[in-house]
Amino acid sequence: MQKKILTENVYLYILFAYLFSIAIRYIWVYQFGGVDSFHWNNQLMINTNDGYFWATGAKDLIDHLFINNPRVPDEHYGLVYFTSFMSRVLPFSLDTITLYMPSVISSLIVIPIVLLGKLYNKTLLGFFAALIASIAWSFYNRTMVGYYDSDLFALVFPAFITYFLIRTVKQESLVSLFVATLLILLYFYAYDASKPVIYGMGIGFILYCLIFLRDKEDFYAYLTLISVAMLDIDWQLRLILVVLSFLLFHKHLIKEKRIEIPIAFGTIILFFYFGNVFDIIWYKVFEYVEVGIDKQSTLKFFQVHQTIREAGKIPFETFANRISGSIITFFIATIGYLLLVIRKKEFLLFLPLIGIGFFAYIGGLRFTVYAVPALSIGGVYFFYFLAKQFIEEKKYQYLVIVIGTISFLYPNIQHVISYKVPTVLNKQEVEDLTKLKNIASTKDYTLSWWDYGYPIWYYSETNTLIDGGKHNHDNFIISEILLTTSQQEAARLSRLAIETYVDSNHSIVADTLFKNGKKDQLNVRDYLEELKYSDIKLPKKTRDIYLYLPFRMMNIFPTIALFSNLNLKTGKPIRNVIFYPSSPLGEKNGQIVMRNGIVFDTLN
Repeated sequence: MQKKILTENVYLYILFAYLFSIAIRYIWVYQFGGVDSFHWNNQLMINTNDGYFWATGAKDLIDHLFINNPRVPDEHYGLVYFTSFMSRVLPFSLDTITLYMPSVISSLIVIPIVLLGKLYNKTLLGFFAALIASIAWSFYNRTMVGYYDSDLFALVFPAFITYFLIRTVKQESLVSLFVATLLILLYFYAYDASKPVIYGMGIGFILYCLIFLRDKEDFYAYLTLISVAMLDIDWQLRLILVVLSFLLFHKHLIKEKRIEIPIAFGTIILFFYFGNVFDIIWYKVFEYVEVGIDKQSTLKFFQVHQTIREAGKIPFETFANRISGSIITFFIATIGYLLLVIRKKEFLLFLPLIGIGFFAYIGGLRFTVYAVPALSIGGVYFFYFLAKQFIEEKKYQYLVIVIGTISFLYPNIQHVISYKVPTVLNKQEVEDLTKLKNIASTKDYTLSWWDYGYPIWYYSETNTLIDGGKHNHDNFIISEILLTTSQQEAARLSRLAIETYVDSNHSIVADTLFKNGKKDQLNVRDYLEELKYSDIKLPKKTRDIYLYLPFRMMNIFPTIALFSNLNLKTGKPIRNVIFYPSSPLGEKNGQIVMRNGIVFDTLN
């Protein structure tokens, strides 16, 4: 009877933590639910640009509208398939599903954290940690209502996987490891950037086994199963091998160590061979640390990563805030995690996620989220440790833990309330794009800065040259079109770029047009001057081309200018660009007075 009550309490703890997580995320809906300009089709719009990438993929699976756009994701991406499936079976529009899915899915993170508490007969501690983790600053930012992105899977799967790895160690349960490997397979599919995270967790588990579990009966089974799950091969073959490996050891079909040893270490070698492990991890590090001019190109194009806020080095205060809410709570959580590891060494299995989270200090703020589960647990454990050491009465022990939990929740909830993120586009901007949809064909192209690429797909159903995931040397092309003072150059370069892009099977236009790295490489500035003044032959028109220039783009024009205000031979700026964004204050006698004091004379 007592066990039944305990089990029911676990369900109640999970349910309450889950509802708490969703309720906090509804603060944003409450704040902006009455803002008409944030609505389209009687629904709040999403607040992340990348969300339109996945939403366009789901839309394509449903309506098959984007056959001319090679960049639209298909059912091979888990979020696209899952979203399109939900839109078919649920009585909600695609816009509603994409708006609320982040909060519904990401809040599932409370389950493994509460279950970790239950695993150690400390369900209430797990519950408190789940409350903190579910709304921690960085996790909330990337899973709030409207933040429709594959990030909604990014941390939920690792939390579940780590729970089952810890359960494997604590209960010596091969079945738990089998569940973890199945989740690894799903994580590969659900989250497109999962591979470095999976490899980190998998290698961490292998090292843990080699150091602490060598004398366990299932030692070789552990090594085999986790290595097979991480093989970078066709998912169907990998699933078959995972199931066969599990049955092989679980049913004791192999009983001799002389057979188990080569199987275990053979699969580890195969994992490293097929997984291209170190190159993948190093590439991810290099991708977020390397900035500046593209040194791999003969022409010195400007790289995009240094213009993206989430990919730059962040101040320590921001780093600590995003993981635990404040600098003080961050240090408390870190100390608590270290104390927990001293008592329960299996919590070392969180180290790969913590390592990825701490990499954020030099690699960019997006990675901080991975440290959230472990340090949320560490924060609660710190107060539990203090209470057990210095307080005898249980009710006062729990009081200390509750106060400690509130001290973590408070700065994070404060952040949620103040984090008033607008929608990607406003109603007027979407109206413009839907008007474009009505006059354009799905084979036409709309040129704009890459921030607007995915929303252009979704609302206008036209194509783009650059977008949120494709910002290479062609950023130079778009920047030049947007900033040139010559309408003729802009029109000619647009036609050349798009027809070249389509005709060359969607190659990088700048490299193709300028013959980057070839013997007959062009002098780019001379070429652009010819587009302005010379009589040149343009390729045959096969489609229409449009420019999309929303007013808000004025705020990022200095950044856009960096990409074309460049001597591609040296990589140095051509001139100092001074940009003053402003708006009209009034007009008199043909003179428009701007808010920054500049007068624009329309008559001369």
